[in-house]
Amino acid sequence: MKKLGTLLVAVSLAGALLTACSGGNGNDNPENNSGATAKPGAETTEQPSGKPVKLDIIETGNNLPSPDKDMIKQELDKALNIDLNLTVYPAADDYNNQLNVRMSSGNFPDLFMVDRQQLIQFSKQGLLLDLTPYMDKLEQTVAFIGEDSVKKGMVDGKVYGISKSPQIPYNTLWIRKDWLDKLKLEVPTTVEQLASVAEAFTKNDPDGNGKPDTFGLTGGKLSAFSTVFGAFGVGMPGNFYEKDGKVVNALHEPAMKDALVFIKDMIGSGSVDPELLANSGLQHQEKAIKGQAGIVYIDWPNMTKEQFVEQIKTVNPNAEWLQIAAPSGTGGQFDGSWDIGAAPGRYAIPKALEKDPEKLQRVFDLLNYISNPDGGSLLVQFGVKDTHFTLEDGKPKMTDKSGEVGHSWLYQFTGRPEMEYLQAKFAAQSAAIEFANDQPRIEALNGFVDNPEGYNPADANRYMEEEIAKFIYNKRPLTEYDDFIKTLETSMNYKALVDSAMEQLKALGYGD
Repeated sequence: MKKLGTLLVAVSLAGALLTACSGGNGNDNPENNSGATAKPGAETTEQPSGKPVKLDIIETGNNLPSPDKDMIKQELDKALNIDLNLTVYPAADDYNNQLNVRMSSGNFPDLFMVDRQQLIQFSKQGLLLDLTPYMDKLEQTVAFIGEDSVKKGMVDGKVYGISKSPQIPYNTLWIRKDWLDKLKLEVPTTVEQLASVAEAFTKNDPDGNGKPDTFGLTGGKLSAFSTVFGAFGVGMPGNFYEKDGKVVNALHEPAMKDALVFIKDMIGSGSVDPELLANSGLQHQEKAIKGQAGIVYIDWPNMTKEQFVEQIKTVNPNAEWLQIAAPSGTGGQFDGSWDIGAAPGRYAIPKALEKDPEKLQRVFDLLNYISNPDGGSLLVQFGVKDTHFTLEDGKPKMTDKSGEVGHSWLYQFTGRPEMEYLQAKFAAQSAAIEFANDQPRIEALNGFVDNPEGYNPADANRYMEEEIAKFIYNKRPLTEYDDFIKTLETSMNYKALVDSAMEQLKALGYGD
């Protein structure tokens, strides 16, 4: 992966990005779910003095305690000489409605959460502060989130948003080891073995009840086959990624058809959840816990957190789930794809705040402080040192009072060092966390791509999903795959997206 050498190179790419929205990886939060220059390591840019500056911040979230019980707020207020007024909205629709009302009425929050589309819309309307001239005041923040995250907050080559530091992958394959033992099978290491085990779990009565009530593989819709696509060396349908020094789209990869043939054969054998494409929410998890499925592609929290372990044992005390590596195939070994362009969240500052330099500086102070690994970052991750956590050999260890700050994630406006954070918060799941993170994955770039004008992603994605479903369920012959691509590119204007994506990604340093 190519990265821009410096932020100055990144922000000089004016005019390189086009308009529209982009998606994300979608990992759930496992808990939910002045003018002085800031230098790396500095907690604030100046010594707080005088009357506290009130900061109004809004975002989506839940479980925020009242201010008198909110120790995170109290510590931030004290450290930065501010009065932080945080408002959270549990429902995204409610938040978006409130944000739109406030932006249209001129009642701007001082810092607020935006998705990619809102970032583009509000910046085009001149409502957001262009942060490019202020980057020297946000050095600690940039050092914390990384330059790739800075790029995620850019529109037309200018920085309008602060994107959170990256997350890490949570999903892997999990398999019933007790079923393998019952049928005298080994853990599958190739994609062919995966298909064979899935078929055996369907047809050979692995639970020993004499009924044909089990099947091999389940997951959240097409993501169940993430490792299968990876074994053929292709990303999920629609992914953009680098291959042999060039940016490619998975749909145009010759091996995509081979992957679809393999998946079609797996489904044809009866070894796949018959309701796979209808699964929503955590239905695939429920089928695994109930003992219906023997292999599931899922995130580690939904298999290892205490309440789910108890549910599994309640259904069958002998059930043993094993996290396994992605199977290998002709295209290599990849546990699907991971969108390195997606942001877990991003925040913007209103342009109007440039008229209040003192308050603007306090916003910068806040962002820098919570991005300081030796200061405020620990506070918004774990709470108050020696109350909610202690440091042992430099690593955080939670105390029995850590529950008092279970809402701390609401204050992680610039994110967190994900691996260290999760291993401290979920020590019992440490092995599963590391295993998921260490799996090789194709690095998708879709999060860096804005949709060009005239391209309707909803229509194109719906058509793509419908036709791929027909291919893998043998409702349309794969000899018509090229016709499918032609229709997608013309009738759905997908070629405009591909051409635009190539241009945008090249401007960001990807591909030749």
